[in-house]
Amino acid sequence: MIRFILRLLIAAAGLWVAARIVPGVTADGWKTLIIAGFLLGVVNAVVRPVVTLLTLPLTIVTLGLFLLVVNAAMIGLVAWLLNGLAVDGLWAGVQAAVVTGVVSWIGQVLLGEVQVQVGRE
Repeated sequence: MIRFILRLLIAAAGLWVAARIVPGVTADGWKTLIIAGFLLGVVNAVVRPVVTLLTLPLTIVTLGLFLLVVNAAMIGLVAWLLNGLAVDGLWAGVQAAVVTGVVSWIGQVLLGEVQVQVGRE
C-alpha cells in the first residue's frame, strides 16, 4: 500500500513538473495532481497495454518512438477525464510524457525499483 501511494505521489510530481515547465500543460492544484496521478496509473494499467498492442506495427516501424505518442495520448486521456488538468495539443502532450517519464524513472531509482549499473570491473 505504501509503494502504491509513493508511485501515485511520484506520478503527481511528474505531472507537476510538466505543468511548471511545459507550455500548454496546466494543473489547478495538488488535489488535481494527486487525482491525476491516480488516474494516470489506472489508465496506464488498463488502456495503455491495449493501445500499445494495437499500434505495435507503427511502433516497430518508428523504432519505438511512437510510444511517446501513446504516452502523450494517455496523459491527454487523463486530462480529458479530469477537470483542472489541461494539455493543449500533441506536442505539449509528448513533452509532458517525456518529463513525467523522467521524473517517474528518477522516483523508481530512489525507491530502489530500478537498478542502475555504472560499470563492472
